[in-house]
Amino acid sequence: MKMIKGPAIFLAQFAGDAPPFNSLDAICGWAASLGYKGIQIPSWDGRLFDLNKASESQAYADEVKGIAARHGLSITELSTHLQGQLVAVHPAYDAAFDGFAAPDVRGNSKARTEWAVDQVKRAILASRRLGLSAQATFSGALAWPYVYPWPQRPAGLIETAFDELARRWRPILDYADEHGVDLAYEIHPGEDLHDGVSYEMFLERVNNHPRANLLYDPSHFVLQQLDYLDYIDIYHQRIKAFHVKDAEFNPTGRQGVYGGFQSWADRAGRFRSLGDGQVDFGAIFSKLTQYDYDSWAVLEWECALKHPEQGAAEGAEFIRNQIIRVTEKAFDDFAGSGADAAANRKMLGIS
Repeated sequence: MKMIKGPAIFLAQFAGDAPPFNSLDAICGWAASLGYKGIQIPSWDGRLFDLNKASESQAYADEVKGIAARHGLSITELSTHLQGQLVAVHPAYDAAFDGFAAPDVRGNSKARTEWAVDQVKRAILASRRLGLSAQATFSGALAWPYVYPWPQRPAGLIETAFDELARRWRPILDYADEHGVDLAYEIHPGEDLHDGVSYEMFLERVNNHPRANLLYDPSHFVLQQLDYLDYIDIYHQRIKAFHVKDAEFNPTGRQGVYGGFQSWADRAGRFRSLGDGQVDFGAIFSKLTQYDYDSWAVLEWECALKHPEQGAAEGAEFIRNQIIRVTEKAFDDFAGSGADAAANRKMLGIS
């Protein structure tokens, strides 16, 4: 069996304009001081990372790796969540998502999509230069506004949406395959790939592409009331990245899964700092270890109550305590009596 690597931390929720969160060197020093061993870099945040430069310059990629290494850190993955989101945007969300894009393509959905595709491809190149094997991303969404429809969806609407989603992603997946990088889609409400069934609908349309893989985040499954342990049994061969994020679901007579348009603090389902929610991480780490997941366990901090710096400080130790040092021998070796082929045949009564 193989060991999970960690603890690591996704930097997106911590990057800011004030030290130590405003440069890669400073934030790496902060993460290392908390006991983290890896960082997942948001590729869109120019305070920490220049994606265009990393896609074009091996020297710059080596510089980025060197900054992390000076603090005893490895880069786990690049994230293209925001750019991946823009590969497919339903018109209802044009205004809301325009802020994710470069200023010169805002207000132009075709140009924005082309920019997003280029960004994801640049991240694939940058991942290769950084020596990374997986890239965390979102799928985007064309069908999401119709997830719980009224009036009823017309026949073929969802099929058409997934056909188009696959058409947009297939060339990107082929490009990722050329460069030896897995795309790890985070299965997430708001994305067309939001559960196992929708992922399979996409996977079928990209002909089970070897690079169309998964980022596992159990918190989103708690909020959907999906069995996050069975999910590992079903999809473990496709899990290439792991966000360690907690959540809780406490329905009442007034609200349930949909949350009644309440703020995060007042929803029945809400994200929590590690250890404060309902996710059974002992079972998750056991299953991932059983299936030889040997990539990184990455804290993604999101909590409606706790301060991010407290969540980050507690998260490193929490993850470290969950990682299983795999055994190198069977627990009952002490009772072994030794055997050979002849002895085995004799025990079975085979002459």
